[in-house]
Amino acid sequence: MLSLPELSFFITAIPAVIITGLSKGGMGSALGMISVPLMSLTMPPVQAAAILLPLLLVMDGFAIWGWRHHIDWSVFKVIILPGLFGIFLGLMVFASLSEQAIRGMIGVIAILFCLNQWFGHYFRPPRKPGKLAGVFWSTVGGFTSFGIHSGGPPLSIYMLPLKLQKEFLAGTMAIFFGALNLVKLPAYAIPGQFTAENLLLSSLLLPICPLSVWLGMKMVKTVSTDFFYQILYVSLFLTGIKLLIDVL
Repeated sequence: MLSLPELSFFITAIPAVIITGLSKGGMGSALGMISVPLMSLTMPPVQAAAILLPLLLVMDGFAIWGWRHHIDWSVFKVIILPGLFGIFLGLMVFASLSEQAIRGMIGVIAILFCLNQWFGHYFRPPRKPGKLAGVFWSTVGGFTSFGIHSGGPPLSIYMLPLKLQKEFLAGTMAIFFGALNLVKLPAYAIPGQFTAENLLLSSLLLPICPLSVWLGMKMVKTVSTDFFYQILYVSLFLTGIKLLIDVL
């Protein structure tokens, strides 16, 4: 018999899903980076990723429909195959790691991402990146997307300097990660990650998905996100530190 989750689950899961929905709505793919690290504070990271995947697919559907007229297909052709290869690499690597090792990897990725956001512009060239950069960063994005659903930050290193209109940036990212998340389904299902308990927890969070995506689509047109992002970066950085302390 399935039991209801503890309050601690909702304290981390509800904000994680809302923030991810805002990200899917176009507020910036970097927002979704915090979801698995945040939920990993109260549950195993592999379980957190499994609970989130069905919700991500629902959000992807809403986001793709909302931005269906704003997709840069020339960019999508550059990033989709390397992204799928990154999913394969992630499957190979994460399957061989212990829970503590995964938790530590999540902490390291979270911290490095924040440092890159704060200081990376000092080291990036001002010119637009070429296709080779697109292949590399979309591969990295596929890898991190498999394990912790956070492919957005690496891909953003390639996408943001392209200076796409924000609607086309949101639409292209939406269909890219929608395709990747669909491919991840059997990789999660075969080892038995979609247990009855995990699916129940996903269903409890499901009503939040359409509202948070819709809100993100509204906010991307009206809200200045700089201050909002800085709060989330600090939160993500502290979450990464906490995960590393737990491992050590």
